[in-house]
Amino acid sequence: MLRHVNRLQSAVYGIAIGDALGLPVQFMPRDSYPEVTEMIKSEKLPWPAGTWSDDTSLTLATVDSLLTCEGVDIPDMRARFMDWMDNGAYTQDGEAFDQGFTTVHALTHGCGCTNEQSNGNGSLMRILPLAFVQNLSDEQIAQVSGITHAHPLSVEACQVYIHAAQLILDGFSLSEAIETACLASETFAGLVDIGQCSRSEIRSTGYVKDSLEAAVWCLLTTNNFRDALVKAVNLGEDTDTIGAITGGLAGIAYGMESIPEPWMNALRKKDIIEYCLTAR
Repeated sequence: MLRHVNRLQSAVYGIAIGDALGLPVQFMPRDSYPEVTEMIKSEKLPWPAGTWSDDTSLTLATVDSLLTCEGVDIPDMRARFMDWMDNGAYTQDGEAFDQGFTTVHALTHGCGCTNEQSNGNGSLMRILPLAFVQNLSDEQIAQVSGITHAHPLSVEACQVYIHAAQLILDGFSLSEAIETACLASETFAGLVDIGQCSRSEIRSTGYVKDSLEAAVWCLLTTNNFRDALVKAVNLGEDTDTIGAITGGLAGIAYGMESIPEPWMNALRKKDIIEYCLTAR
């Protein structure tokens, strides 16, 4: 069973908004493009403004599995990820794109990748809905991350992210939640001070540690949804995923009413999102 389902909507929309804002400038170097403050169409990619990528699609697959199975069901979740990869499920145009190498390799071979080089952000970007599962264990977080990303570093990043989200749902402020979750982690304890870093010190790559650090920096150095997302998608490099990771926690912390209306209006195929959020 899930808890705080009324706030699941703002979490998922936060992810989708961050994903769609960042996708048009994905992999572009920092400060090599005009500041993104609205939904735009990429000059290089064929999709219209407001299109989301695999970050949102796999998040929706996760939500759909959790609501249908009333909890964590690894075989069901993996099957939904396969449906996305093979058949374009949970996509806006019926075709999966922007698939990460580790995700595709793991789903194709039926087990999560455990080597050091597999520590991309592909499980972190989709894992947030687990924060809404009642009596969730760290082992369950590890199992869900491990469908694709089973290395201890990827798992720990997901656990820190989920713990922060759970604390926000329990009434902690955003900064308190992040600090408490990070201090409980040996690897990510240093994130409590990352808000003091300058923008030039933040790396915004697809490496899971960089991605979580970038998202936390954006959240700790702003005080509203819009500013956090604008910071995230203008860091350059893996902009859609860092936007999605930032947007998920910002959505929980600030709520649906905090999401700018023009961004919501520009987001494509919201009916797919609403269907996945509907209790079965």
